[in-house]
Amino acid sequence: MHTQSIRRANLAALIETKFGGVQSALAQAIERSPSYVNRCLLPEDHHNYKPIGEKFARHVEKMLGMLPGALDAPPGSDNPERRSLLRRAGEPYADSRLAPVETWSDDTPLGEDEVELPFYKEVEMSAGKGSEVRIEDHGRKLRFGKRTLSRKNIIPECAACATVTGNSMEPVLPDGTTVGINTSITGIKDGQMYAIDHDGQLRVKVLYRRPGNGIRLHSYNDAEHPDEVYEADYVDEKIRIIGQVFWYSVLL
Repeated sequence: MHTQSIRRANLAALIETKFGGVQSALAQAIERSPSYVNRCLLPEDHHNYKPIGEKFARHVEKMLGMLPGALDAPPGSDNPERRSLLRRAGEPYADSRLAPVETWSDDTPLGEDEVELPFYKEVEMSAGKGSEVRIEDHGRKLRFGKRTLSRKNIIPECAACATVTGNSMEPVLPDGTTVGINTSITGIKDGQMYAIDHDGQLRVKVLYRRPGNGIRLHSYNDAEHPDEVYEADYVDEKIRIIGQVFWYSVLL
């Protein structure tokens, strides 16, 4: 990915991790208009696209308390700049020497404030009918705190996880990222991330509504994965929205 693609995708990551997916909140924090930010996030071939220059990139980093060069940190890198980009608002910079990692296994009893969320996976159908995305009945699970889910108004019975594959959502969601999905939200809110069953393939994309009940699928790595536009008839037959992504985690 070239510098402009990295900066644009990292700006999108900032909106997701620090501002709950709200572009206008980022715009206010960096003292720019929402339309200015929106132009920076448009595909490079769009007539209103605005490149993210050196001066603006450093301005964003300074206003948000990140290290200089954070917006230029490529996906998969593990350095202080990258970590300052991805940390949640209000979190201190992590120092792995401060405390040991607490480990647990499937046999470790659940704590009073814990629940286990199952994973979605692609399942082959019988009689040559292709595949579909289903919950793993007896597969792996991931632990979450009940209060963590409650703060997002998420009912544990309506939450699950999935693994992102491929590079289409880099640098926000590199290959192997685990995402949390709120299955109670299947209505599309433009610009939000959703997990979908696309004709038997598990995909995580940013969705936008189209006139006539069509949808547009957007990838952060749009240089390699251009937007996909589908009309209503195709959507009804081939695409099922599993739920909205509310959390993600990745090892760099």
